[in-house]
Amino acid sequence: MGRVLIIGAGGVGQVVTHKCAQVPEVFEEITLASRTLDKVKNIASQINRPIRCEQVDADNVPELVKLINDVKPDVVINVALPYQDLHIMDACLETGVHYVDTANYEPRDEAKFCYRWQWEYQDRFKKAGLFALLGSGFDPGVTNVYTAYALKHHFDEIHELDIIDVNGGNHGYAFATNFNPEINIREVTAPCRHWEHGDFLETPAMSMKMQFECPEDVGTYTMYRLYHEELESIVKHIPTIKRAQFWMSFSDNYLKHLEVLQNVGMTSIEPVHFNGVDIIPLQFLKALLPDPASLGPRTKGKTCIGCNIKGIKDGKPREYYVYNICDHEECYREVKSQAISYTTGVPAMIGGMMIIKGLWKGEGVFNMEQMDPDPFMDALNTHGLPWKEIFR
Repeated sequence: MGRVLIIGAGGVGQVVTHKCAQVPEVFEEITLASRTLDKVKNIASQINRPIRCEQVDADNVPELVKLINDVKPDVVINVALPYQDLHIMDACLETGVHYVDTANYEPRDEAKFCYRWQWEYQDRFKKAGLFALLGSGFDPGVTNVYTAYALKHHFDEIHELDIIDVNGGNHGYAFATNFNPEINIREVTAPCRHWEHGDFLETPAMSMKMQFECPEDVGTYTMYRLYHEELESIVKHIPTIKRAQFWMSFSDNYLKHLEVLQNVGMTSIEPVHFNGVDIIPLQFLKALLPDPASLGPRTKGKTCIGCNIKGIKDGKPREYYVYNICDHEECYREVKSQAISYTTGVPAMIGGMMIIKGLWKGEGVFNMEQMDPDPFMDALNTHGLPWKEIFR
């Protein structure tokens, strides 16, 4: 039915490639590209169907354009670094190809992530007749679709949204991150912003916490409030929301190590002159930490990610919880990756599928909650991320 070009060969790129390969009736031809060709070839060697392997620098727009023109994909799935989103969007515009990513753009030199830069591409994609789908991971991504699905089927108005992300996995390392260490640490150390009373209110990073009991015996976890990009788009497109917050679980061990690293300056993104060269402490720390793609065979436990939603239906208050539970070991058996990569990679594949099959259409730049949630929710059940709902 179509061709896909996947850019990025980390843990998420591995999952996307595996999952695309499982749907040959949709993804007839698959190309995987990254700066590091050995990573691409390693992923391709895991899959029992042809995967075209290419090397590309995602910071180099002419190089991207040349590759896209050669592959002629129907859609580009960007699972490279968020710093590279705009370069890949530029290349898609120049070559006339639809675009999907999993995380919004952020500049390298500032820990600031928001949709402004990508939303500014709206007119260019609309004029080109192209569809850019932003944030087709889990959070952002599935959480946006969960919210849209709740509004379509269970609420007349949504008033409160709590996105709750629990990772109950244990990889056995003293300190490691489940996705790109540089992005992860920038995210959790940035000031928190949550939506309340018609504006975003800022508080210190992870200064608010709560206890959350997961269903199905996953356990009870300490959750910390932090800012996450889907809040920005969801409150824009669902304006009845009065309060929206994002919560993530962290172990005491993780927080202890992170505090020490912050105190000694290792999480800084400001250059430090050392032995005659400028280095970024956080990038140096990334080089020391385990590669998230290596955590798969070590990680045990489950994730539990969902949305707790409050609002009105037929004039009466309603509370609703929709969630997915994902097992790290089952993910590794299927695609050689842990559940954090799996829960991001599966929705990225589904986003590409929605476009190739013509189930989601548009001209311009779109966030997930703007699309019809039903076919995406159906696909989650079919392709490895089944969801459940509870009316509280």
